[in-house]
Amino acid sequence: MEMSYTRIEVRPMAGALGADIYGVDLAKPLDDATFAEIERAFHDRLVLFFHDQRLTPEQHLAFSRRLGPLSRSPYVKHMDEYPDIIAVLKEADERNISTFGNAWHSDFSFLEEPPLGSVLYAREVPDHGGDTLFANMYSAYEALSEGMRRMLDPLKAMHSGRPYGVGGVSPDLKVSRSIGIERNRPEADREVAHPVVRVHPRTGRKALFVNAIYTTRFEGMTEAESKPLLDFLYAHAIRPEFTCRLRWRTHDLAIWDNRCAMHYAVNDYDGSRRLMHRTTIKGERPIGVRP
Repeated sequence: MEMSYTRIEVRPMAGALGADIYGVDLAKPLDDATFAEIERAFHDRLVLFFHDQRLTPEQHLAFSRRLGPLSRSPYVKHMDEYPDIIAVLKEADERNISTFGNAWHSDFSFLEEPPLGSVLYAREVPDHGGDTLFANMYSAYEALSEGMRRMLDPLKAMHSGRPYGVGGVSPDLKVSRSIGIERNRPEADREVAHPVVRVHPRTGRKALFVNAIYTTRFEGMTEAESKPLLDFLYAHAIRPEFTCRLRWRTHDLAIWDNRCAMHYAVNDYDGSRRLMHRTTIKGERPIGVRP
């Protein structure tokens, strides 16, 4: 059903998810009616993209807090002056390296309470490249056969922060020195169980909740036993018809729902500097499908 808006303009970005939002200045305090429309569009489109927003860090933080309490990301250095903001930076001279978010994932799904979402603000972007891709995990779930959905509904999967853990990343992998990611953390090697099919607390819709970075296996199964089905789900979830692509310009701001969307930062801008400021919204423990 097409939703109507009177305070903002919502232009869908792709069939599956994403919308460009016009008619609002996030540097100013938002009245409740305007924010309610932004929140409604957020739950409908999963990813919202606001253009030409001239924000100070304080204004970025103020808008982020309208979405919920902020949380700090584990193992990632925050800004000294603004400890609720991460500076996601890749310098122009950093070539042939891995960058922050350069694989399909749901942010920090290995936490007991993974983030609700993030607010990412573009302070400096390349002339081309550096896009962000998103995938709709509602659509991925709904496109599965009835038999597959019935099998997955009661399952749990184990998630681990082992890419940050002891021996989790190859020493040959070159990672941006500009992000400040702390690795070799023993506590990252633990596993946390979450539902494979997550029920969104606001919409009540079911979404796949597994990702190739942090999901290790199904609960009660070995990694070898789990791998064939997990590999199928990873590939299925990022089919082009489930995705959208954000092409950044300086002063753009994006928000996304980490509970029902995955994302991927495209690392195709060697030789250019890219600086983004990111806040993270506190989430809740995932709820599965009730029997």
